[in-house]
Amino acid sequence: MGINIPNYTCRRENKAVALLTGVSWATSARIGRLLNLYKYPQLSFGPFDSFLSDRSQFSSLYQTAPRDTSLFFGIVSLMIHFSWSWVGLILIDNHKGIQILSDFREEFQRNKICVAFIKMMSENMIYSDYVDEATLRLILMSSANVVIFYDDTESAHGILLHPMYLLKTWKVWVMNSQMDIGSIVDPFVFDSFHGTIYFVHHHDEISDFRKFMQTYTPSKYPEDHYLARFWNLYFNCSFSLPDCKISDNCLPNASLELLPSNMWNMDMTEEAYNMYNSVYAVAHSLHEMTLKQIQIKTHGNGVGNPNPLELPSSVCSESCVPGFRKSTQEGQAMCCYDCIPCPLNEISNKTDMDNCVKCPESHYANAQQTHCFEKAVTFLSYEDPLGMALSCMSLGCSVLTLGVFSVFVKHHHTPIVKANNQALTYILLMTLTFCFLCPLLFIGHPNTVTCILQQSTFAVLFMVALSTVLAKTLTVVLAFKSTVTGRMVSWIMKSRAPNYIIPICSLILLVLCGIWLSTSPPFTDSDAYTEHGHIIIICNKGSTIAFHSVLGYLCSMALGNYILAYLSRNLPDTFNEAKLMTFSMLVFFSVWVTFLPVYHSTKGKVMLAMEVFAILASSAGLLGFIFAPKCYILLLRPERNSLHFMKSKTHSIRKF
Repeated sequence: MGINIPNYTCRRENKAVALLTGVSWATSARIGRLLNLYKYPQLSFGPFDSFLSDRSQFSSLYQTAPRDTSLFFGIVSLMIHFSWSWVGLILIDNHKGIQILSDFREEFQRNKICVAFIKMMSENMIYSDYVDEATLRLILMSSANVVIFYDDTESAHGILLHPMYLLKTWKVWVMNSQMDIGSIVDPFVFDSFHGTIYFVHHHDEISDFRKFMQTYTPSKYPEDHYLARFWNLYFNCSFSLPDCKISDNCLPNASLELLPSNMWNMDMTEEAYNMYNSVYAVAHSLHEMTLKQIQIKTHGNGVGNPNPLELPSSVCSESCVPGFRKSTQEGQAMCCYDCIPCPLNEISNKTDMDNCVKCPESHYANAQQTHCFEKAVTFLSYEDPLGMALSCMSLGCSVLTLGVFSVFVKHHHTPIVKANNQALTYILLMTLTFCFLCPLLFIGHPNTVTCILQQSTFAVLFMVALSTVLAKTLTVVLAFKSTVTGRMVSWIMKSRAPNYIIPICSLILLVLCGIWLSTSPPFTDSDAYTEHGHIIIICNKGSTIAFHSVLGYLCSMALGNYILAYLSRNLPDTFNEAKLMTFSMLVFFSVWVTFLPVYHSTKGKVMLAMEVFAILASSAGLLGFIFAPKCYILLLRPERNSLHFMKSKTHSIRKF
């Protein structure tokens, strides 16, 4: 009771509001486990340690020091800058030292820096006044001229460097904090250390701190007995033991500023800055608590509650938090209710709301259903992965079709190109090229023009392609299986009557499209319900009946083509396209029949992508089944592309 114990008082009239601990993590951890039992506020001003961030053990501990990650990377950057690739590494043997060792090894290996030696020093070393002989021998015998010492405490640096100073090792020391050199009584010669580099966290300058240190004297702060002993030791002041006071016979104008820098640092250190922040954190917290108490007293008509936390509760049902609404229990009092979540896209942003509020169509409710946020506008764009994939497929297939067209033009004089109406072949290839480019109208920000062009262009191009295939199929049938007289067949073939199928069929489609565009044309529309939090800009088809009529007309053309080609499948197959057209029409018809149910079961950008995919798939079916076998003969088996081969094959068939 009569012994002075630093920072402790046994008086019980006042209770401390918080505890500041440090500088060692171990000190904060040991005290923190006890304080955690009572949720007692604790602030650690020592170096940051991830172990103290464990909320299950230290729920009321706050660390004011920043993380050490920047220091670690700074040291590695220094090694790279000076090309120091052969270094020694000294760490403290604890959980933090093991983590730092792992980080150093990873970064050193990445930057081709080699470690000459690794020394894990015991934590007990920092509480002793000497370093073991083996550690000193390891440092002295190593050829590495750069040694990294990474530790939590300043005193450990002094304990290790003091013998290094006496032995004159002439090595460069790199540390993560400024060492405590107060124990070195002799004048400190930095040359013997060949330059020592400290890495510390940057912090702002505290105004008036140096002025405060200059005026920090025993006469002004007589309660600080350690300061009085300091004055007695360095300024020849007489010291009175009973009351720990100094007399007046001191050096005039004595100040801490007069002491050597190795005895007293007038600048604020990193640990002092952390203490400064810790004290002010407690001060600001107390200030906020005081304001809260004043508000509570004012709200209670001047009668303050001495303990606003252990009040009893007497309610039938707990309050409904935001995101829920009250639902009165049947047969119960109005104070008894259930809390049920708000319906989809409705919110409640206050406690105990009777009804939820529906968000506007341009907004959506967050996951907690407490706020409405504005929906983002989206569409199938070229930057979208789906739009990018479809556009690449479209351009790639169109380039491939042009390549096939160039092959046919190059071999225009050969029998396989001349067979089955060469002009129709060219028309079909050019039409397929534009069919593959048609999906580009479906990608990008929709507008009135693109919405109209999407459907009309797609319909006209496919009608030209299908009518061209029909004309080619009819040419085959008339050439091989007609029951009319030879003179009539000759007249039909010479007059190129099958070629009139293209304008006639296309004209019928143009009439349908004209009726569609004049009565209910496509237009830009928005879909605010398919994707949560998004408004999708799409093209509305306008008249659904007209759209399906056009599709029905195309499918009927494909079905007619398929039936006609199927009936002529057994005709002589030398340069005969009947079988090829049968398969191509089967693929075309299957794609669009499958498309309709899938199209109506999807919405938004997926629905648009399904239509684009159907266009690409059906076009690819026509290109692949009709022209792939011919390209195979033209490019890889040119010997088959001759009249001699055709006549010999026909003779073999007739003989069989």
